[in-house]
Amino acid sequence: MQIGDKAPEVLGIDEDGQEIRLEQFKGQKLVLYFYPKDNTSGCTAEACSIRDNYNALRKKGYAVVGVSVDSVVSHQKFKAKHELPFPLIADTEHTLVEQMGVWAEKSMYGRKYFGTVRTTFIINEEGVIEDVIQGKQIKTKTHGEQLLAKS
Repeated sequence: MQIGDKAPEVLGIDEDGQEIRLEQFKGQKLVLYFYPKDNTSGCTAEACSIRDNYNALRKKGYAVVGVSVDSVVSHQKFKAKHELPFPLIADTEHTLVEQMGVWAEKSMYGRKYFGTVRTTFIINEEGVIEDVIQGKQIKTKTHGEQLLAKS
């Protein structure tokens, strides 16, 4: 998906088993961020940076939802351990990552595999993608500040 596209209506199931739908965020902007794996150094730094800037993002009219292909149980532990105030979608069937175009072949130490490409979509009040930040553009330790600077 790219700038100007309408985001999917059904986003997925969060760590509490609740369905998250785009219509829940009507009238607000949505930071929908995709990350590779719970409790890894980069993903933890990114989540904590967003957490630390969450109140400022909310004041600017943003809701935040994180997404990875980890399980509901993994998300529950990750969210509790790092006191994350926003929902985490457990996209275990890879539905949303594939719809959004962030499930791709990656390479680490010469080994090829499929995984989530770290990507943040800024979605406007009408559900249309306004901005996409991807890969090396994302500074995991300061991603919350990056988002505030764009708002």
